[in-house]
Amino acid sequence: MFVFFSNRIGCLGSILVSAIVTVILLLIFARSAVHYLKRSFSREACRENTLDGVETDGPRTLTDARELRALSHPVRLALMEALGGGPLTATQAGELIGETATTCSFHLRQLARYGFVEEAGGGRGRARPWRLTRRGWSAPARPDDPDWTRASQALDRVLLDRYAQRLRRFVDEAPSYPWEWYEAAVGQQHLFHLTPDELAEFAARYEELIGGLTARFHARRTDPAARPAGALPVELLLFGYPVQPPEGSDVDPTAAR
Repeated sequence: MFVFFSNRIGCLGSILVSAIVTVILLLIFARSAVHYLKRSFSREACRENTLDGVETDGPRTLTDARELRALSHPVRLALMEALGGGPLTATQAGELIGETATTCSFHLRQLARYGFVEEAGGGRGRARPWRLTRRGWSAPARPDDPDWTRASQALDRVLLDRYAQRLRRFVDEAPSYPWEWYEAAVGQQHLFHLTPDELAEFAARYEELIGGLTARFHARRTDPAARPAGALPVELLLFGYPVQPPEGSDVDPTAAR
């Protein structure tokens, strides 16, 4: 019987002030070639999404809630992901993500309006190629800004729905994969008692690990010839968060969301 998730309970260090923190690490094996490695919820308490197929100065730091709202659409996120493999026309992008060229053209123009993509030059109309302007984006938390917080939460929910849909698809399809993939796929859940600084330390170590993997496998993102036989796109997700609010918090843990 295949069981994707394993569960482990532990405690790190001698902690005086702590919160119960769930850390979930998922390796999701997806069939579609447009599913690229992504990094989310960085140790700087922000949402960060990095597409390593783009040569730029690094992720763009978002500062306007309108930029967050511009990203909060599944088609736009899919387009950003697809463009991580290099410039695409609206028609080409549509074939990759399963949308019409008309739909992709509209959403590409909206992304361009907020500076996430730009025309790559050459072609006209739907035949013109588009490319990402930066290698990714980050949205540092601003809890004192209600408009920013609402927009940030809306984007987080779209991203979580996207991740969950892909994970569910893999769980449904896993038995049809070759045995080596079926056996290699992993999902783990760990429960620790951590301080915010300790959770940040955990995230920093994860960042170091991912940095090494990114450097090692970078060429495979845009160059199919660099991929070994049998390689598939693999998605890694890390989430670390308190499962209950701190003492004295005005958050109702039973409130419906």
